[in-house]
Amino acid sequence: MSRPKQILLVTGMSGAGKSTVLRTLEDLGWEIVDNLPLLLLNRLLDTAPAEVDDDRPLAIGIGTTTRGFDPESIVRRIKRLREEQGHDVGTLFLECSGAELERRYAETRRRHPMAQDRPAQDGIAHERELLTPLRRWANRLIDTSDLSANELAQQIRTTFSGEGLGETVLSVVSFGFARGLPRDADLVFDMRFLRNPHWVPELRPGTGKDADVSAYIAADPAYPAAMEQIESLLLLLLPRYQAEGKAYVTIAFGCTGGRHRSVHVAERISTRLRAAGFSPTVTHRDTKTAPQDSLEGDPVTVAGGGV
Repeated sequence: MSRPKQILLVTGMSGAGKSTVLRTLEDLGWEIVDNLPLLLLNRLLDTAPAEVDDDRPLAIGIGTTTRGFDPESIVRRIKRLREEQGHDVGTLFLECSGAELERRYAETRRRHPMAQDRPAQDGIAHERELLTPLRRWANRLIDTSDLSANELAQQIRTTFSGEGLGETVLSVVSFGFARGLPRDADLVFDMRFLRNPHWVPELRPGTGKDADVSAYIAADPAYPAAMEQIESLLLLLLPRYQAEGKAYVTIAFGCTGGRHRSVHVAERISTRLRAAGFSPTVTHRDTKTAPQDSLEGDPVTVAGGGV
């Protein structure tokens, strides 16, 4: 087997979806190695090319149950693979909230691997601390807290079936601050300074994808300059993220409820990024939730002197 040109380390919290990721990559034609003891892993990566040529990318599953697990040692190994051996190495870290992990373990009636005789939350907390060096080092992070196994598999197919590890995968997300920040956002833009269509009765049921809602938002005096500045900033940053090897970038636009202003801006920015040669995927997290006056605040105090 020839030395792989692409290597992806798949790691993260137990229960966050590593098995799903590895199965999906295998379906995409990747060679898969999971939970190989670190001593044998080093031998695998140091093996000279064999007679059989195999240029498939290699995905390696590593977790706290891996024999000889040592996060600092793994980080040093990744650096050597990149700097001394010239491999194209990526690290995918699977994050998940503690509450969701507890729910998953309770549903499956499995014990957390680091809490065999203690509550699952103790093992989750200990594992999260242990994995900190790898999370900090990873150039890809996927938070699976709100993803089903099928949704995670689809995201992996979208991310890894294209140009390889060196290509930045760009996601644009709209959300409502009232329902919390997206956990995996790299850049967050607050659009609550724009006037709020929620307080216009005929616009309230719609979303930022509707023409009348978009026209109302775009008529805000602050809108043209703000859009120009945001677009310019992103067109400056994104090529530099890619040059630094940051292969997964999520840009999040928020408003209060996540139905109008953030949705419109996410759509507009995505169109502008496509025109500049990027290929963002767009997700509107909160458009399926019904409008609620209690979330939107006092319409008299909304920026712009009213609604």
